[in-house]
Amino acid sequence: MSTVIVIGGGAAGMMAAIAAADSGNRVVLYEQNEKLGKKLFITGKGRCNITNESDVETLLRNVTQNPKFLYSAFYSFDSYYMMDFLEREGLALKVERGGRVFPASDKSSDVIKTLQSALKRRGVEVRLHAKALKVLTQGSRCCGVLLEQNGRAEKKTADAVVVATGGISYPSTGAGGDGYRFARETGHSVTETSPSLVPFSVREAYIKELQGLSLRNVRFTVQDGEKTLYSEQGEILFTHFGVSGPLVLTASTVLSGKEKKSFPAWIDLKPALSRQQLDGRILRDFSEYRNSFFKNSLEKLLPAKMIPVIVGLSQIPPDKRVNEVTRQEREGLVSLIKEFPFTVEGLRGYDEAIITRGGVSVKDINPATMESKKVRGLYFAGEVLDLDAKTGGFNLQIAWSTGHLAGISIS
Repeated sequence: MSTVIVIGGGAAGMMAAIAAADSGNRVVLYEQNEKLGKKLFITGKGRCNITNESDVETLLRNVTQNPKFLYSAFYSFDSYYMMDFLEREGLALKVERGGRVFPASDKSSDVIKTLQSALKRRGVEVRLHAKALKVLTQGSRCCGVLLEQNGRAEKKTADAVVVATGGISYPSTGAGGDGYRFARETGHSVTETSPSLVPFSVREAYIKELQGLSLRNVRFTVQDGEKTLYSEQGEILFTHFGVSGPLVLTASTVLSGKEKKSFPAWIDLKPALSRQQLDGRILRDFSEYRNSFFKNSLEKLLPAKMIPVIVGLSQIPPDKRVNEVTRQEREGLVSLIKEFPFTVEGLRGYDEAIITRGGVSVKDINPATMESKKVRGLYFAGEVLDLDAKTGGFNLQIAWSTGHLAGISIS
């Protein structure tokens, strides 16, 4: 029986420990926090978007960084395997729009409790308040870790070590980039890191006036000169600093790491309508409100919070009678609604980033086992690796799949 140490009690670490125990190993999981799954607890706004109900090819299409590396991990443990595992462990699930999978209770704590029970049933020894200081090696082989517990350092020997320490996003959960340091100290390359799946700061003051407004079924586009960097339809949220929501978070995977920080962007508020159809709709509304002021004529077309902003940008006098609005002014209004403009001035920081882009270079890792190519017996799993994906449960599936593959590969 091999002794396996797992560093990190997040999604990848817990899954690696479970899989390693199922493979007949003695497993000890060390977590520096006071509890397991601290970051998992806050994912999906506390609901925990566990995975995405998708086949492997769809999973791979939604990976934005090094998707080919994940073939073995996804094919050995895809989202259906993960859902089946949790249901067998007693957690009821539900599938929502876009294939997003959540616990039926809408409580991320239930996901963590299920994983904790699975660890306990398999005899995994969990040690909290235990911070890994160093990965120990002997020649080209990993032989254990140096830990800090109760104010003192002590060596723990092992036949294999899994580094599942996460990235540096949400530092309040204890994420500090230790895994990158362990990788460098053992001869591995670490690619440049940056916040990803993160909101945008916006230049224009009028965007802040829309704080709290959420728009569904709109199209969000980010441009760089003549090149369209991102254009997708979905949901967007206005905040006190700019924009957030699923569309923005996914767009950040495209902008993350770019040297240029300022990009023109716009929202098509009515993507289901062509310009001609939208003009016809406005004409019908104007006919109904023909004796009203322009500022009072848009209540059927736009959310109330958005009307003052659109009126202000339209250059149509607010108190102008609707029946006096010119065709040119109306065409300008159509353009404004189809391309509501603002300027992305940069990504928010790691405090607000769901994941970290970059990490341990996958060139140094065997994709069939998650074992290091440089140090035998040393494995990496989850966000610590240079892997990331779009929002919708795909990043957690990377954690489950790579953790599981690392665990079953240790024997």
